[in-house]
This record gives sequence, C-alpha cells and structure tokens, in this order.
Amino acid sequence: MAGETVITVVGNLTGDPEVRALSSGVSVASFTVASTPRTFNRETNQWEDGQALFLRCSAWRGLADHVAQSLSKGTRVIVQGRLSQRSYQAKDGSNRTVVELTVDEIGPSLRYATAQVNRQSSGSGFAGSGRSGGFSPAGGNGGYQGGAGYAARPAASPTQAAPSAPASDPWASPSSSEDSSFSSFGSGSDFGGSGDDPEF
Repeated sequence: MAGETVITVVGNLTGDPEVRALSSGVSVASFTVASTPRTFNRETNQWEDGQALFLRCSAWRGLADHVAQSLSKGTRVIVQGRLSQRSYQAKDGSNRTVVELTVDEIGPSLRYATAQVNRQSSGSGFAGSGRSGGFSPAGGNGGYQGGAGYAARPAASPTQAAPSAPASDPWASPSSSEDSSFSSFGSGSDFGGSGDDPEF
C-alpha cells in the first residue's frame, strides 16, 4: 500500500512470542524486539551499547504460528514490516499512543547462530511436492522442490547445436576485419554528412 513506512529492524526478542486467537479465528503473535546500537570508543578501545529501542511487533495468521514455533526469548532476529500508530485509553483513563510494527518478514539472524529451515506448505498456490525443501546443511542444495503446476524445463542435450543467428544480425558473422572493428565508427559518413558536425 502506498504511503506506508516500511522499516527493517535487527534486535533480540525480550520475551517469548504470545499467540492469541481473535473472535474471527485469526491468530496474532505479539512480541517485542530490542534493538541496541553499538559504537566503538577509540579512547577505551571497547564497544559500548547505546540506548535500546523497544519496538512492539505483531505477526498475523500463518506467520504468527511460525513465529511462535521458531522464535523464543533472546533470539536475534531481522524483522521487516510497516509502522503504524495506535491510540487507546489506559485503565487509569489516560489516553496513550503507541507505535507498532506489523511484521511482513522475520527470520533469525545468522551472525552469531545457525538455523535449519523447514518449509511449510501453504494454501496460497505455492505448495511443495512432499519432499523436504528449504535449507539443508547436510544435503547440499535445497531450495524449491517442485510444486503444483511447476515443471522444470529440460536441459539442452550436449550434442544439440546452438541456434543459428538470424540472417539480419549484423554481428553474427562480420564480412571483413574492417567490419568487426570500431576504429572507423564516428566518421562523417556514419552520420550522413562529411562536415565537422554530424547531421542528425
């Protein structure tokens, strides 16, 4: 949607994601990401932590279930989403405004950890063939493993000749060594005139 503020935040979960189901049956996972900037102090030769940013996040539907199953307190994550502002009335009667992040993409940071990805089938038309996909450290290439309506194009036979160039292709087979050189390009005859300035 146009006009939305999309940001990417890297930080750690301050607690386990909390999943709840709304009256409509839609599930939502709520969690907080603490993003702490670090700067290097040249006087002490040490890294120093700045003031942490605590950002409340919400993931919806299938993403909410994946977040709850995959992430826990302390996990370093990379989150991308859309900022939104919401106002509400607190229990003491005061009006408050909070800024939240509606999560579009989230995953664990691999800077200080490793992860194993288990691809889940979905009902959005991108369905696997039942084989394990995604990242597999022991199995080499994982990636896309089939799916409904997907068919890979067969590789060309090694003995199959390359398609011939069109007859009108001026670069296919130069008739002489002068044609294959760019040394004479830009002369007056190339632009339709013999004067100092080309005629366009």
